[in-house]
Amino acid sequence: MKLSYQVVDLPLKHTFTIAHQSRDVQDTLIVKLQDGAFYGLGESTTNPFYGMTITNMSECLEKFRPIVEKGEWKTPAELWDLGKEVFKDNPFAQCALDMAAWDIYSKKQGKKLYELLGLNPETIPTTNFTIGIDTMEKMVSKMKEVHWPIYKIKLGTSDDLAIIRELRKHTDGVFRIDANCAWTAEQAITNSVELEKLGVEFMEQPLGKDDLEGMKEVFKHSKLPVIADESCIVETDVQKCHGLFHGINVKLVKAGGITPGLRMIREAKELGMKTMVGCMTESSVGITAIAHIAPLLDYVDMDGAMLLSKDPAKGVVITPEKVTFPEGNGIGAEMIV
Repeated sequence: MKLSYQVVDLPLKHTFTIAHQSRDVQDTLIVKLQDGAFYGLGESTTNPFYGMTITNMSECLEKFRPIVEKGEWKTPAELWDLGKEVFKDNPFAQCALDMAAWDIYSKKQGKKLYELLGLNPETIPTTNFTIGIDTMEKMVSKMKEVHWPIYKIKLGTSDDLAIIRELRKHTDGVFRIDANCAWTAEQAITNSVELEKLGVEFMEQPLGKDDLEGMKEVFKHSKLPVIADESCIVETDVQKCHGLFHGINVKLVKAGGITPGLRMIREAKELGMKTMVGCMTESSVGITAIAHIAPLLDYVDMDGAMLLSKDPAKGVVITPEKVTFPEGNGIGAEMIV
């Protein structure tokens, strides 16, 4: 078993802005596991908000290289458990490795990942398409550029309701809004009244991740369901979100990969919560991995590769009507550069 990785820059079609950061290029780490004729690919983008860089991800992978290449692990879950201590402060690096492990493992089993997990790809919910914060005119232009049935609108400005009112004039599509921790409880509750009238399906992470008292009030009084993102990073957060949010958005890179992501989805379902998996502007490597577990979900946000001006990989093809998987087994994504 051999471990390798490469750094790739992902240029975006438009500057992508959310409440706490903007970017024109997203750098990402592609991890590869090779065992004879079999190989697996995984991915994790960097993120300054979480302190995840190419350097610290690479350092963690190097520390863990001897265990990986010794090859005594039999399943991705075994490898993930072996790496818990090394990756405890760097789930992004562990995600890329875990994803590659699932890819090579399912290839060795002669199955696509969704087949290995016993899932039906026909039940995948339609992904939303994300519109980042910009001038109102540019947000309208971005929406018109991609005709889609569901739009996720990034908010966290002084004109949030005006933005949604203006966008609503140009589409009958479903809206989901994500304030990325930018609102107070009072703002979220007040805004939910108008947002419900404007055809918004749910609000994602309206308050700061630690504002639990505020979320109690929002959960109780909001006219819309609320979905946790920044408040639900790792497995222990799922239970904490119960009674504060109606659902959780699992980001595989933040959780540490597919292995813990599946456990988080299972626990949320047992608690009667809605489930969603989101992306972090990955290439088709990471997005294709998300698509394989999407049959488990109520909602999915896997538009990352659609936001790129150049995708260094090929994998799943997503349209409003269906999701088409690559022909090969495993996750099935391949690098083309």
